[in-house]
Order: sequence, then structure tokens, then C-alpha cells
Amino acid sequence: MLRPILSGLETEYGLLVEGRGAEEQVDDSMALVREYPGECFVGWDYRYESPRADLRGFRLERLAHDPEDAKFDRGRTYGRDHEVRADRVLPNGARFYNDHGHPEYSTPECWSLAELAAHDCAGQIAVLRAAKAFEEKIGRSVRVYKNNTDFHGASYGTHESYLVPRPQGFENLFRDVTPMLIVRQVLTGAGKVGAENGKSATYQLSQRADFFAEPANAETLYRRPIFNTRDEPHGDPAKFIRLHVISGDANMIPACTARKVGLVKLALHLSEAGTAPRWGIKDPVWTFQSISRDDSYEFRVELAASWTNAYEILESYFAAAEQTLDLDRELCDLIASSRQLLVDLRENPERFRRQVDWAAKKAVLEQFMAEEGTDWRDPALQAYDLEYHNPDPEEGLHAALVQMGEVEPDPDEADLLACLDGVVEPTRALARGLAVRKFSKQIVTAAWRTITFQVGSETVEVELPPDATYPAQLADAPDVETFITILRGVR
Repeated sequence: MLRPILSGLETEYGLLVEGRGAEEQVDDSMALVREYPGECFVGWDYRYESPRADLRGFRLERLAHDPEDAKFDRGRTYGRDHEVRADRVLPNGARFYNDHGHPEYSTPECWSLAELAAHDCAGQIAVLRAAKAFEEKIGRSVRVYKNNTDFHGASYGTHESYLVPRPQGFENLFRDVTPMLIVRQVLTGAGKVGAENGKSATYQLSQRADFFAEPANAETLYRRPIFNTRDEPHGDPAKFIRLHVISGDANMIPACTARKVGLVKLALHLSEAGTAPRWGIKDPVWTFQSISRDDSYEFRVELAASWTNAYEILESYFAAAEQTLDLDRELCDLIASSRQLLVDLRENPERFRRQVDWAAKKAVLEQFMAEEGTDWRDPALQAYDLEYHNPDPEEGLHAALVQMGEVEPDPDEADLLACLDGVVEPTRALARGLAVRKFSKQIVTAAWRTITFQVGSETVEVELPPDATYPAQLADAPDVETFITILRGVR
């Protein structure tokens, strides 16, 4: 039986406020988050955050910053962390905050791929609600975009988190997971018009490919790596690693979101079992960008002394998993559907684009060019690209494709609203969300790892083990003391 892997998604949204510029974006993002109209708790605990700690056993003196971003921040101060980030903890255990001028929604921690994809979609509703409330307050148009580039050289992330046992260590993880991070874009990329760095392109599979500079480091804002080495475990650091993946795209098709996470989970299971395929990719950054730009769909990968392609690398993970792992139904389905998509890419493009964002978007752009008699040099294509990522169901291009039956549908709205209201798996997110709903007045601070309560004259911090299953009886706790007692019994 495979060890379940806890995972979560952290999506930064692009923000466009009518009449406002990049120099005001941090202020606007803070204000947008503060206008979130739903139930929430304000008071995030930053003590356990360590963005400069590195999995390789050292700590960075400082993090690199994009010099272009620095121009807009020069001479400005924004106050303390809790003021700048404007954190909100939601009734489902999610975190909503400002991250460097982008509203960011971090899902509750989830065990299953389907659950995580649903919560990612629910996050779109949460961000839209805040954007609409902000729009009403300031009397200006406010738009948010679930994408990864502003087409002017700035990129913002969709990060993934995976709970990994500490003994796996950096070297095993880097060796076993990096090839999957490079090739999964074939099945999970969000698609992008043009290029902002490196070799020119008309259309790419990945929105993030242009912005990678190194195979591995702890940076996230500049000199970004394919494999991020930030060591911020969100749990007991003696036991756990939180593998922090920053190289994926923001997906609109829920099945694409689930596949993106599932493929990394597959690599992690193989790494833990010691049966992951070994691929010595000659130049990881160049290969990632080459695959993203390859309109022949050959997806060639140069190795140290030979070559292969993305199809063979993906199949090697699938075959190794079937041969050496006790796969559950979800991972069996993931392998079967991914294999079929690789066939469909070459033999049935119409079926392929129903499930993969880059192909769905590309089909729309090609239809536009055919109708207008234009080509990939048309600047209007970037506007269409952006609107694909508009999560507003009344305006967004992806939503229009769903309504026309051109891509796989989103979860039912009722199910997504239930996700926001607190319907979650029995992970520690259940405990965090219940605390917000039932005992918000007694919470002092909350974080991924702990909740701190005020009980009478005492301050009580409670650890939330990340690998535990949390009991349903938490919902029936009549008072905060009982709630704490139940939490302390979780192992």
C-alpha cells in the first residue's frame, strides 16, 4: 500500500486595475485581499516560514529580486508582514493573501487529486469574490487572471507542495523528479503566445518556460530554477520535507490540474521505492525550453551520450510504476489516461485538446487567425491568450469553451461552493477550517503547521501533524478546550 502524499496548490493571480500601474500593484493586491467578503480569520503566524533555507543543507544570505520589479519598489515601504500580506484564513482551511503584488490563493491540503483540483477551482470563486468587492469599493474595473505572465517580462507562479519524508533528501528528489518536471508540460502546459526570453517562438506549451535560469536553487522571484530547493517543511523538520515545485503552469481545465500533480506524485512514489527511472538530461533548462517551443511535437531530449524524447521518459515512469508499485485506483487511472493522451496528441488532436489547456487555447487561436486572415504576429493573440485565463464565467474564454462543450467541464458550482464553505478531506485543513468557523474569537494565530488559541489567561499552541487523518468528531466539539484535547490526540 502506497503512502498517501499530502499536496496543495498556491496560485498567484495576475491583477489589472483600471487606471493603475505596476508601481501601485502591491497596494492594490493588499486592498483586494482585504475586501474578501466571506467569513475568515485574520492573523497568520509567520514564525515557521523560512524561504532562505535550502534543502542542500545551507541557508541563503538573501533572496534575489528581479531588477525590473525593484524599480517599482525603490523608495517605498509597505509595513510589517501581516500588513503587507493581509492574510485571510478561510473556513475550508485555505490561505488567501497578497504575494508581491499578486492575490494568492493557497488551497487546503488534500490527499486526492480530484479533491485538490476542485479546491483549486473553488479558489477562482474566492478570488473573484474579492475582486468584485474591491471593484465596487473603488469604482474602477478590476480583473484577475489565472495565468503566469503579463507578456512584459514578469512571471508569477503556480506553486505545488508535496509532503515528503526527510530521508529522501535533495539528491534523490532532484535526480528522480526533475525529468518529470521537464516533460510533464506536454500533458499539463497552459500554452503561451510568443516568447519573452531566449529563442523566439510563435506558440509554446508552457507559460513558465521562459523564466527558468538554473536546474536547482531556492529562488522563486529571479534566477528561477526547474527544481526549487526551498526547505520550508510546514511540519516537523526532522521528519518532513515539503517539496516546493514552482515550474508548473496555472491550469484552467481541472483534469489538467489533477494530472499535473498526479505525475509528480508518481515520481515521488518511485523515488521513495528506489525504482525511479534514471535520465541524465544534458541541459535541463535548455531542454525544458526546447520542449515548450517544439511545434513538431517530437520533444527531443539530449542526454549525456545519446538522446531520447518526452514520450519515452513519460512511459518509463508509467512502466516503472506498474512494475514496482502497489498502485491505487487514482494513480492507475492517471497512467491510463496519460498514455491515451499521448496517443491522442498524434492521432486524435480534437480529443486531446478537450483535456489539455495548451491545446485547447491553441485551437481557439488558430480559429481566430483563420477567420481574420491573420497569423501568429497579430498582437491581438496575446489578448485572447489572456482571456483564456479570465476566471469570470461571464467573460472568460475558457468558460465559453466549457459552455460550448469544447473542453471538459468544471465541477458543479454547488460542489465548489461547498469546498469554500468547509467541505474538505480529513487532513489538517479540516482542523484549521473548523477552528475558523467555530472558535475564531479564541484563535490568536494560525499557520499550516500550528494553531494558537487563547484559553482563559493562557496561550495554547497546538501542532497539526501533516500526515495524520483528523477525526470527524472535531466538528462536534462544544468548546475550544474540547477541540484542543481532540487535536492533541491526533497522531
